[in-house]
Amino acid sequence: MRILIDTQALLWYLEGNAELSRGKRDTILNPANEAFVSVASLWEIAIKISAGKLKLKGSMTELLDQLAAQSIEILTIAPGHVLQMASLPPLQHADPCDRFDRMIAAQSKVEFLTIVTTDTRLADYGVKIV
Repeated sequence: MRILIDTQALLWYLEGNAELSRGKRDTILNPANEAFVSVASLWEIAIKISAGKLKLKGSMTELLDQLAAQSIEILTIAPGHVLQMASLPPLQHADPCDRFDRMIAAQSKVEFLTIVTTDTRLADYGVKIV
């Protein structure tokens, strides 16, 4: 399976947070799965760090090193992803993170990826979630 790990699931996975279910963790760890994280998630993390809303255990550089060490590929944003995102309605009001969620959903649709997420509302975009 090809998976796209959303921002919260990624943070909980890398921190070893028990809030991430065993099934989701196993999906990420399964060597048969090809794992991706969107550059949009990395952008969201960087924004939250600079706004003082998120504190990582390490640095962004260490986070990127962890991804590389675990063969989690970074999915860049391509024009097709932007076009798909433009067709997706916002699911919530006044939440700036909704834009990142919509990009993740758009990338999932274009690239045929199943999203590993803690937010079941992403399924409302017609994407597969775990």
